[in-house]
Amino acid sequence: MNSDNDLQIAGDILEVPHLLQPPREHPATVAEFVGLARSVAADRAQWEHLVEYDATTRWYHRLRTGPGYEVWLLSWVPGQGSGLHDHGRSSGVLTVLDGTLTERTERGTRALGAGAQRVFAPGYVHEVVNDTLEPAISLHVYFPGLTEMPMHTACARRTGSEPVDVVTA
Repeated sequence: MNSDNDLQIAGDILEVPHLLQPPREHPATVAEFVGLARSVAADRAQWEHLVEYDATTRWYHRLRTGPGYEVWLLSWVPGQGSGLHDHGRSSGVLTVLDGTLTERTERGTRALGAGAQRVFAPGYVHEVVNDTLEPAISLHVYFPGLTEMPMHTACARRTGSEPVDVVTA
C-alpha cells in the first residue's frame, strides 16, 4: 500500500526522542504559574493540615519555593485584611481556596469565592479583606519570589496592569 500520510513520512515522533521537548521542571509562563496554583489548590492533603487561624494577625506559611518563585498559604479570619499594597517587582497569582475574600482596587470592589483566581503584574495596587463572617484561605504564587510589599494610602494609589480573571466561582 502506498500512502503518503504524515506518520509514514515523518515517522512516529515518540520513537525519535531527540525531537521531543523535555518537560519543564518548573513553571516559566503566566499560564504555567496559574496551573501550578490550580494543582496545589486541588491537592488539599498538601496544605489543609498546615492552616492555622490567628485572631490577632494574618497567618501565613511559605508552602513551596522553586527557581524564581514562591508559593504562600494564608488564612483570614473575619475582618482581617492586607491593607492597600503592591508586590514590588513580583507578579502573582491569587487563588481563593476556602471562603470568600474581597479585593479592592482603584477600579472597584470584587468578591472572590472559593476557586476564584486573580493574576496581576508588578506594581498592581490592591487590598484583600475577609468581609464575611467565616474564615477564608488563599494561596499566593509570586514570581520572582516576594521581596517587598510596599504599603499605600488610599490617596496615593498608583495603577499597575489590571489583573485578568482566570477562574471565577
